[in-house]
Amino acid sequence: MQNTIKSPVVFEGVGLHTGAPVKMVLRPASAGHGVWFRRTDIQIGNALVPALWDVVERSPLCTRLVNHSGVSVSTVEHVMAALAGCGVHNCLIEIDGPEVPILDGSSAPFVRGIMARGVRRLAAPVLAFQVLKPITVEKDGAKATLLPSDKFEIEFHIDFADKAIGRQSKSLDMHNGTFARELCDSRTFCRQADVDAMHEKGLALGGTLDNAVVVDGDRVLSPGGFRHADEAVRHKMLDALGDLALAGGPIFGRYVGEKAGHSLTNTLLRALFQTPGAVRTILCDAEQADRLPGQGLVLSEIPNVA
Repeated sequence: MQNTIKSPVVFEGVGLHTGAPVKMVLRPASAGHGVWFRRTDIQIGNALVPALWDVVERSPLCTRLVNHSGVSVSTVEHVMAALAGCGVHNCLIEIDGPEVPILDGSSAPFVRGIMARGVRRLAAPVLAFQVLKPITVEKDGAKATLLPSDKFEIEFHIDFADKAIGRQSKSLDMHNGTFARELCDSRTFCRQADVDAMHEKGLALGGTLDNAVVVDGDRVLSPGGFRHADEAVRHKMLDALGDLALAGGPIFGRYVGEKAGHSLTNTLLRALFQTPGAVRTILCDAEQADRLPGQGLVLSEIPNVA
């Protein structure tokens, strides 16, 4: 069955790139509503922005949604991953600025907030997308692929020159509470040189060592170091889940990312939906629904880091 949250949950923080304070409220929504953002600071025009792949303005740094009126919400990937990972299919997200708060740089605060309120079942079956044939996109040495599968799986491979990260690979079946247990507390990461370059361009103004893991060669500059030895690849998987959630429903397929980022994953979704015969919509029966992310998740399984 489709799910929503039982009651509103409030998050307050700053935007990673703007550094501006922002308040965001996740509200329950009815079956078939899907996930939408509403800019509460927009008084004139269309303030509603759908969380869908075809309104993504592709960027390597984050996922930015822009409606037909030019109203945007950026850095949506972490909250979208939290909703997908908790099995929430319907939600209205009210936000008073152009960027989702970064919080600790992971999805854990969102997941804990959602699960503290609880998830409510709705009287409607889940609409999902079943991948029927392989789809691959490539750019600048990066590759993203969706393969047919009777469940939802994510596999990711990264390779960074910085020894603190290096080569990492991980593969997970995303059923039940896998996302919350294995991925949700993994934070965004970057190189010190990239931070310096972004600051020069007026970006990442809200970034700190408390909401991102910053590395420099073989050193981890953030206090406490990594939460997991392979936190970097886990976070890339978190991002992939959030970006794939913009399909508009769960996916039955295997995602394989090789040095892929936000832009390439969105390109992959566009290729999936624009390739004849590559995907079909299905109404999940009980057995299929049990294989989706978030089914059976309980609050005690979420890492206590937020």
